[in-house]
Amino acid sequence: MRENLTQLLTRYRRAFGEFSNGQKAVAIVGSGALLLAAFLVFRWVSAPTYAPLYTNLQSSDASSVIDELNKEGVKYKLAANGSTIEVPQNAVYSTRISLSGKNLPAGNSDADGYGLLDSQSLSTSDFQEQTDFKRAMEGELDKTLEAMTGIQTAVVHLAIPQKQVFSDQQDPTTASVLLQLETGTTLSAQQVQAVVHLVASSIDGLDPGDVTVTDQNGNVLSAPANADGTSAASTQSQQTEDFENDIQSEVQQVLDKVVGVGNATANVTANLNYDQKTTDTLTYGKATTVPSLSDSKATETYSGPASGASAAASGVVGPDGQMDSSTTTSGGNSTYKKESTTSDNGVDQIRQHIVTAPGAVQNIHVGVVMDSAAVGTIPPAQVQQLISSSIGINAARGDTIDVTTMPFNKTAAAAAAKELAAAQAAADHAKRMKLYRDLGIGAVVALIILLAWLRSRRRAKAREDATSYVVEQLRADAEARAAAIEAVSHPAVAALEAAEETEAENLRQELNQLVDSQPEDVATLLRGWLVERPR
Repeated sequence: MRENLTQLLTRYRRAFGEFSNGQKAVAIVGSGALLLAAFLVFRWVSAPTYAPLYTNLQSSDASSVIDELNKEGVKYKLAANGSTIEVPQNAVYSTRISLSGKNLPAGNSDADGYGLLDSQSLSTSDFQEQTDFKRAMEGELDKTLEAMTGIQTAVVHLAIPQKQVFSDQQDPTTASVLLQLETGTTLSAQQVQAVVHLVASSIDGLDPGDVTVTDQNGNVLSAPANADGTSAASTQSQQTEDFENDIQSEVQQVLDKVVGVGNATANVTANLNYDQKTTDTLTYGKATTVPSLSDSKATETYSGPASGASAAASGVVGPDGQMDSSTTTSGGNSTYKKESTTSDNGVDQIRQHIVTAPGAVQNIHVGVVMDSAAVGTIPPAQVQQLISSSIGINAARGDTIDVTTMPFNKTAAAAAAKELAAAQAAADHAKRMKLYRDLGIGAVVALIILLAWLRSRRRAKAREDATSYVVEQLRADAEARAAAIEAVSHPAVAALEAAEETEAENLRQELNQLVDSQPEDVATLLRGWLVERPR
C-alpha cells in the first residue's frame, strides 16, 4: 500500500513537471477553486437551521436568556432588533424546557396580576388591600394589552380615589396607558379606541374620556377632549389633516391620469366645524286628509201661511225685531228654511330634534399647479371643472378652486433619477460580475476535468502502445530462439533453451510490472530505441 502510494505521488509529480507554465497556473487555480467550492458546500450543508426560541422579549429577559445560552454552549442568533432569539431547530424544545426550569424568560415582574392577592392575610390593612387590588388590576390589564397585535409592552397606571362617604361628589377614576409598539407598527384609530374601551370597561366607574394612551415616543394617541367625557382617537387638527389628505389624494389621482405623474401638484385646505349644534323645531299645519274631530249640522224648515194672519212673513228676527231680508218670504205660499254646519278640525304639529355632529365641512379651498411644459393644449378651465365635479366643490358655502400653469423646476427630480439610474447600473454590474465569476469558476472546473480526461486518455494509449510493442518483441525473440534450437539439436541446447525460457518469463513479468507502473516512461524509452535502432 505504501509503495503504491509512493508510486502514485511520484507519477503525479513527474506529470506536473511536464506541464508548461500556463498549464501549471491553470491546474493550481482550478484546484484552489475546487477546494474552495467544496469548503463552501460543506459549510452550507453542515450549517444548522435556526428557529425562533422566544419572540417579543424585553431587553432584560433577552440578556438573561443569552447569558444562560452562553453558559450551556447553545448557539443562537438575534433577530427583530434583539427581541427575537433563534437557536438550532433541533434544540428549540429542549432549550425552552431547560430555560423554563430556571424561570426564564421572567417577563414583566411588575405585572403579577391577581397573584398579588394570594399573599394577603387577615392582618392586611385596608390600605394595603386596596393597593394590592390596584396593582393586580394594572398587571392584568398589562397582560391583556400585550396580547394585542402590534403591542410589545404595555404599562397601565390607575388612579382610583377613595370613596367619600359624606359627600355627594366623587373624584373620577382615571387611567394612563403607555404602549411600546413593535418596530414599524402604527395603531389605527379603531385600535386605539379598542385600548381605551378595554381599559375603561375593566374598571368600575372609569369613563372612556378619562383614559390617556401614549406610545413609547411620547405621542398622545388618546386623551380626554370634551366636557361630556367622550374621547377621540385623534385631535381636531389631526382629523382636519386626515380630511385634507383624503381630498388631496383624490385630486392628485385625477391630475396624474390627465397630465401624467409628476406634472401637477395639488394643495387642499379645509375648514371643519367642530361645534355641536342642537335644533328643536315645532311646525303647525292642517292635514286635509285627516277626518275632523267633530261635526254638527242644524236644519229648520217652515212651509205655508202663518196662523191668524192674512199675510205671513218668515225669516230671522233681528235684535230690534226686524226680519232679515234675505230670509223673509210673504205670500200665501210662504216657505222658511234654515241650515247651520259646524266642523272642529285638529291642529297638525311637527316636532324635530336635530343634533349636528362635530366635524361638518364649512368650506374647501383647492389650489392646483400644472407644469406648462407638460400639459400641452389641456385647458386649465376644463381641469378645474373636472376637479370641481370630482370632489363636490360648492360655491354657495364658500368653496374655491384655482388651477394655473407654470414651469416646474425638475432639477432635484433629475438628480434623483440619475442617482437611481446609477444605483441600478451598479446593481446590474454586480450581478454581471457575479455571473462572470460563476462562469469563470465553471469554466476552470470544466477545463481541469478536460485536462484530466485528456491526460488519462494519453496515458492509456501510451500504456497500450508500450505493452503491444513489448509483447511483439518478446514474441519475435521467442520465435528466433525456437528457430535456432531446431537448427541445432543437442541435449545441451535443450537445457539452454529451458534456462532461457525461464529467464524470458521472469523478464516478461518484470516488463509487465514496469509497464503497469510507468507506462509513459516505457513508451518514451521504446520510442528512443526505435529511433536509435540501426537499419
